[in-house]
Amino acid sequence: MVKHGDGPGAIRAEATGLRWLADAGAVRVPAVHGHDGQWLVTDRVPTGRPNAGSAARFGRELAALHAAGAPAFGAAPPGGPEDAYIGLAPMRNVPGADWPHWYAEHRVLPYLRGAVDNGTVRRPEAAVIERVCAHLPELAGPAEPPARLHGDLWHGNVLWGADGEIWLIDPAAHGGHRETDLAMLRLFGCPHLDRVLDGYQEVAPLADGWADRVGLHQLFPLLVHAVLFGRGYAEQALAVARAALTG
Repeated sequence: MVKHGDGPGAIRAEATGLRWLADAGAVRVPAVHGHDGQWLVTDRVPTGRPNAGSAARFGRELAALHAAGAPAFGAAPPGGPEDAYIGLAPMRNVPGADWPHWYAEHRVLPYLRGAVDNGTVRRPEAAVIERVCAHLPELAGPAEPPARLHGDLWHGNVLWGADGEIWLIDPAAHGGHRETDLAMLRLFGCPHLDRVLDGYQEVAPLADGWADRVGLHQLFPLLVHAVLFGRGYAEQALAVARAALTG
């Protein structure tokens, strides 16, 4: 598989991200054979059909990936750039010690500002999401150590292989909160998601109240999509922000 980069640093970010995920020895990712400033060469994954057994196994593997950890929230993969990408959107990997403040400063507010600047979110509406950011220390649940995240875990980046295994591609890998990967799987749908979650919880039970925090973790990808694709995603972001504030 040969892939052309979407922007400066994108290829290096993807190559180092794939290698960092592989180093955990937990999930399957295509081997990186080489890259330069514009091109990435990896194995190609022949695809098959989703099945419940693979889903439960993937849940256990994803828990192991997260448990491999990261040096800090926002930590880039070793050798990876600070200025990375999530899909077509720039994403900065800036380390922080405190998840609520780091998540607000480096994952929510930059995309909120972009959505306001391009008119996708109206300025008075932005105050709702800003209030959520201010209250994140109370809303975020128990403190957890930085997890090793895929970072862009929508169903298109989860390949059901012809070998019966699940493979992950196109990471936006960084240190983050493990609930963020799971929230993204739910946001954009994933076959047999209940089985994935069952497998995950067998290995690494989630903290009490995790289901009530899904919307908080979806703010980041929703705002990224609002910047890239328009008003519909902004309305979803505003809806989950209002729900978080009302409990």
